[in-house]
Amino acid sequence: MGLYHSVRAVAGAGGDGPIDWTAVADAAKAATEPGDLTVGEAERDGYATDVRDARTRVRAVGELEFDLPETVEIQNRHHWIDANVATFSRVMEPIEQQAEYIPGVARVVNTGSMALALSFLGNNVLGQYDPLLLAESDAHALYFVRPNIDRVAGQLDVERDRFRRWIAFHEVTHAAEFGAAPWLSDHLEDAMEDAIENLTDGNLDRASLGELDTTMTAVEGYAELLMDRAFDDEYDDLRRKVDERRQGRGPIATLVRRFLGLGMKRQQYERGKAFFDAVADARGVGAAGRVWDSPEMLPTDDEIETPSLWLDRVDP
Repeated sequence: MGLYHSVRAVAGAGGDGPIDWTAVADAAKAATEPGDLTVGEAERDGYATDVRDARTRVRAVGELEFDLPETVEIQNRHHWIDANVATFSRVMEPIEQQAEYIPGVARVVNTGSMALALSFLGNNVLGQYDPLLLAESDAHALYFVRPNIDRVAGQLDVERDRFRRWIAFHEVTHAAEFGAAPWLSDHLEDAMEDAIENLTDGNLDRASLGELDTTMTAVEGYAELLMDRAFDDEYDDLRRKVDERRQGRGPIATLVRRFLGLGMKRQQYERGKAFFDAVADARGVGAAGRVWDSPEMLPTDDEIETPSLWLDRVDP
């Protein structure tokens, strides 16, 4: 497996649509080492304990009621790529349905771009809560990419089990958000579908994109707040080292991150966490969780910048 096989998979992209998803999966996996997935009983029990403890702590600290996803998997990188090819293809389907004749060269370029994205993410994602947006079922899933967790723990020179537990707490906070807000999946799907529909019509709907960005800022920011306040061990060194690692990436990694919009995601983390920290400091963590009562309780972009505006509106 390697670059040659990845290029060959992309070059052989076929079908009638703008992206050959089978070739995407083949190329991304050819360019990505799967990583070791030899998990002993003690380590498997460690993952299970981390997730259960995170659920207990997040429920108590966040004052939220939620259940864990039925699917909790320890994956290698190829497993993660396969799961997310399905997600990406589902999200892109409305655009693909609008596409008419697609030249072979364009299909190869599109397929190569998606393969590059999934290969990069497959090498870097540590854990993922997946609400399976735009799926036909209401199933949710929780993934841990073991080879990446082990590698990054070594790169950061931190104890692996504590790092794994920290990642588990972060992903369980996302399960808490979607569990506490049954409307959240539909809300995100509607915003995504509106934005995609406008793109297929040749329009850039800034309102839908803005609403999507604001909602994701709330999702990421609340997860950061709850992760820090529910975690039952020291985490300052973990956060500092992870931030330093992000800032110290080389030019190629930086370019790929920009292509994927990961710089925007970091802004969502930072802006959202600042908002929720301010709310929690003023009224408590339970008050911050009121954003999940209904879509109307989500902060606006102006309220994220000035949390007192949100507090005055929802809890005067």
